[in-house]
Amino acid sequence: MGPGARVSKAALATKLLSLSGVFAVHKPKGPTSAELLNRLKEKLLAEAGMPSPDWVKRKKQTLKIGHGGTLDSAARGVLVIGIGRGTKMLTSMLSGSKRYIAIGELGKATDTLDSTGKITEEKPYDQITQEDIEGILQKFTGNIMQVPPLYSALKKDGQRLSTLMKRGEAVEAKPARPVTVYSISLQKFQPPFFTLDVECGGGFYIRSLVSDIGKELSSCASVLELTRTKQGPFTLEEHALPEDKWTIEDIAQSLEHCSSLHPAELVLKKPKPEESQEHGLSCENITLNETKGEDSDIKTC
Repeated sequence: MGPGARVSKAALATKLLSLSGVFAVHKPKGPTSAELLNRLKEKLLAEAGMPSPDWVKRKKQTLKIGHGGTLDSAARGVLVIGIGRGTKMLTSMLSGSKRYIAIGELGKATDTLDSTGKITEEKPYDQITQEDIEGILQKFTGNIMQVPPLYSALKKDGQRLSTLMKRGEAVEAKPARPVTVYSISLQKFQPPFFTLDVECGGGFYIRSLVSDIGKELSSCASVLELTRTKQGPFTLEEHALPEDKWTIEDIAQSLEHCSSLHPAELVLKKPKPEESQEHGLSCENITLNETKGEDSDIKTC
């Protein structure tokens, strides 16, 4: 590698380490939110040039990057990312509502309440009409009580319930807790499938909602597909970067675009000149946990 390439990588590393703020990416189905975060981090480090031996001898500066609001591996949609000092803004930035498009399947229940689990029950659904579904949605609107799924990011003795379940350990259901649904509407009904548009507050589980709707209709139901279209002020259509845009330059532009979404009290100060010097890259692992639900974990690394 020639001197010009080294200078270019050094400049990219400096720019990467100077990034601070909050932006959003488009999470596809398949990876967990944590796996996606690692993939993003690895792409950025590779673009900047992994620390070479001569860089490591210099003063190190940590690259902090994290996500807020865990999405299930089977779900897709907007995932909000904090980088640099933006990792400290995630909880405040994500205090607003979330919006989802969910496709439910009537007549089939699973242990995970979605299509990734084992079928635990099957019931007839032929008698259910569009009017039946629309007629019960009001019961799931406003401030309601909801029992979270056993397969979830909620924890017992410091371990996720989903992890304990996968080990085959006995797990008791968590008690029902208050959650908020701002709006819910039926977008499409083509038996056995029905599509919902849901806007809700933190700690709400779409999988539990779909399961409860099935029970209310004297049948059963599970989530077939789930897409998060809004998380706080970030929307899938306007703000979420697809994977081919996970570059240092594209993220810098996205941070600038998303800066208008920051509450005034959270606007980041510009870094001091000495904070933008060329440094080696390393990664610091931190986990910040909230007590809310499916999409309230804040993970930084």
